[in-house]
Parts: sequence; C-alpha cells; structure tokens
Amino acid sequence: TIGDAISDMLVIEAILALKGLTVQQWDALYTDLPNRQLKVKVADRQVISTTDAERQVVKPPGLQEAINDLVKKYRLSRAFVRPSGTEDIVRVYAEADSQENTDSLAYEVSLAVFQLAGGIGERPQR
Repeated sequence: TIGDAISDMLVIEAILALKGLTVQQWDALYTDLPNRQLKVKVADRQVISTTDAERQVVKPPGLQEAINDLVKKYRLSRAFVRPSGTEDIVRVYAEADSQENTDSLAYEVSLAVFQLAGGIGERPQR
C-alpha cells in the first residue's frame, strides 16, 4: 500500500490483529526523541551529495565521517544533512536522548557542515 491513508490504516489493523496487539500497545512501542533542525548557509548547495534516502553524505569527502564521529558521542542519537532544493543552505537534522544533547549534536554537525561544505556568513552559534 502506497500513499492511500485508508489502505495504510487497514494494513496496520491487519498487522495488529495478527500480532495480537491493541493500538495502545503499538503506540507504547515508540517514543519520540527530542530533535532539532538547523540551516547552514553555504556558497553552493550542490557541494553536498547524499544517498540512502538522504541519510548518508557522499560528498564532500570527510563530512559523513565527521557526522558519524559526532553521533557516537551522544546516546540514542542520529544526524543527517541534506542540501535545500531551492536555496544555498544545508539542512541539519539531529536527535538524541535529551534536548541538551540534541542541541549540542545539531550545533556540532552544523559546524562540520560549515567547515567542510563551504559555509558562508556567520559561523553557527549555540
């Protein structure tokens, strides 16, 4: 089922029935983590290239490795960057176990983008 909300709902109902779960039990399986989204101004957004549904940076070299190293510093964390489709900015998404850690991770990833992807203007601030 793709794109149709009614089909999606029916598939979920079928899966829950097969698994013997209530909607409340299913909902309890997932907990939102704090997240932060930031923008970094760059000279040319095309310097960023991604793969894997925009979850992995292919270029510039070293940026994905820097993101991976930063993510390792925080519990339950992940971070992605992607170029804007319309303006010369790079969008940064981060999440972690606490809002403080999420904000720190987003800031550090923003700095890495600024340094490795041709950031312009003011450096990202906390």
